[in-house]
Amino acid sequence: MPRGTPLVVPDDGLTTRQRRNRPLLMIHTGNGKGKSTAAFGLALRAWNQGWDIGVFQFVKSAKWRIGEQTVLERLAALNAETGEGGPVEWHKMGSGWSWRRKSGTEADHAAAAAEGWAEIKRRLASERHQLYVLDEFTYPMQWGWVDVDDVVETLTNRPGHQHVVVTGRRADQRLIEAADLVTEMHHVKHPMDVGQKGQRGIEW
Repeated sequence: MPRGTPLVVPDDGLTTRQRRNRPLLMIHTGNGKGKSTAAFGLALRAWNQGWDIGVFQFVKSAKWRIGEQTVLERLAALNAETGEGGPVEWHKMGSGWSWRRKSGTEADHAAAAAEGWAEIKRRLASERHQLYVLDEFTYPMQWGWVDVDDVVETLTNRPGHQHVVVTGRRADQRLIEAADLVTEMHHVKHPMDVGQKGQRGIEW
């Protein structure tokens, strides 16, 4: 795709402008680092364009504040005070779920994830946001807490001009096939391979 020129121009009856501005369903998957980081970078671009942004985190513990949350919430406050950029909402869906289950049963977490997805469906139907970041959303689908076919149908048929980015490992093939953009992060090397844990400013 040299100089941003598409390799294929489909015969779909749309103008270049219409085709360029179609809303996208984007997937960041794979076993490498950077899936969520890339999605939050996209959110920063969207904020700069004045878009309304909704971030929905499904896996991180509800008690854990990552750096991107602080930054985007500050940008939301700046938007409210000055009108610069766009509004931002950040939601931890239910009680959260980290790699160690610290509270609640699996049924509790499943119910929280299902209600989180139900809220996103309501917002999509009402065209609440221009960009949705569904962070770590592949995991509730893998665990059977959220129905994959329902997700695919809802995201494929969402109304209006709403962009959606989904992050997480092992994205379901049905979701990949429905997406407009899929990026797979490959694990080549990582500090944890040699026993180095995550550090401030890099992982959070």
